Amino acid sequence: MMLRTILALALISGIAHAAAIKENLPVAATEAEIKQQTEGNNAFAADIYKALSKEKGNLFLSPSSLSTALAMTYAGARTETAAEMKKTLHFVVADERLHPVFGAIIRNLNSDGKGYELVIANRLWGQKDYPFHPDFLRVTQVNYGAAIDLLNIASDPEGSRKIINAWVEKQTREKIKDLLQPDSIRGASLVLTNAIYFKGKWANPFKPEQTKEAPFFAPSGEVKVPLMEQKAELPYAKLEDGTQIVELPYAGGSLAMDVIVPAAKDGLAALEAKLTHKDLTQWLGSLQPQENIHVFLPRFKVEFGKDVKDELMGMGMVLAFDVKKSDFSGMEPKKELYISKVIHKAFVDVNEEGTEAAAATAVVMAPRGMAPKPQIVRADHPFLFLIRDTKSGAILFSGRLVEPK
Repeated sequence: MMLRTILALALISGIAHAAAIKENLPVAATEAEIKQQTEGNNAFAADIYKALSKEKGNLFLSPSSLSTALAMTYAGARTETAAEMKKTLHFVVADERLHPVFGAIIRNLNSDGKGYELVIANRLWGQKDYPFHPDFLRVTQVNYGAAIDLLNIASDPEGSRKIINAWVEKQTREKIKDLLQPDSIRGASLVLTNAIYFKGKWANPFKPEQTKEAPFFAPSGEVKVPLMEQKAELPYAKLEDGTQIVELPYAGGSLAMDVIVPAAKDGLAALEAKLTHKDLTQWLGSLQPQENIHVFLPRFKVEFGKDVKDELMGMGMVLAFDVKKSDFSGMEPKKELYISKVIHKAFVDVNEEGTEAAAATAVVMAPRGMAPKPQIVRADHPFLFLIRDTKSGAILFSGRLVEPK
């Protein structure tokens, strides 16, 4: 009897899924599925940060933006190309559930009447008259809200590039400009874009009159920076090696910034070298509200941009970039497309009032071609930071500050 009930429920769920797709409506996802894939996305966040940490200087990115843009691309991947993407990107739910789950994650994160602004948008840009599979376009439209705009990329790549850049600039409130550089989409048949914008005020704002010039111990030497200061009850943890973590919540919701400060002034590289998703999950899970946390944090801005193709290939996603062996036959019948670039650009501005951050990703497809005793957290040397949803655990942005600017 129980088996029949389970089978009946599964059948009803399948019928509802099919009906929603047919009517171009979002498909429901369970809390368990959302939690499972959020963990997967966070594992990718740790991996891509570690890969990019080899870059010199400041670093800031949105693993969420990368995951989403590549998930849309995955909708058209098949065979071994899909298998490599699934493993590298940590897509852990069943393929037929993945896109509805991503859609649910996006809808849950997009702010609606909250005290902060968080907007995630997706769009496809395709070559006119190119024979994209209707099912692929339906999956991206229904689950990601990614309509396709048809452009004359072949005959007017620069005009098409400017149209895409204008969309990205608008979605990110003019914080991400010129995502695509001249000639970056010449010869492309499809560009998949994701844009994410966040602006939030601290739940406990820093008072501008308490901000003082103070030394920051950068690799290049001691520099003077505007060091913000506050005392408050905040989630806090201190690891065995002396690393301190403090969580600064934003007003109006569950978003927060986690600042991870190594004990040694030159300890960031060692911390990054041993960083894993498991470690990060344990560290953030150890945060506990504690009174009298005394925080010193620089006021800073970071901009970062890069084609992350090499990092993704180093993580195991190779075939998707192979001009001869890629398989995106779920995207178009010619079976001729491969990923030529994964361009990512991000910006963050942290000040006394709060934080503004934005990022965008473009996947370019080309034919084959926080007690009585105060705990002082003094971020006066290189440190890591995250912006995440503390309710779901989703990591939206991650970065490090090495040289304040």
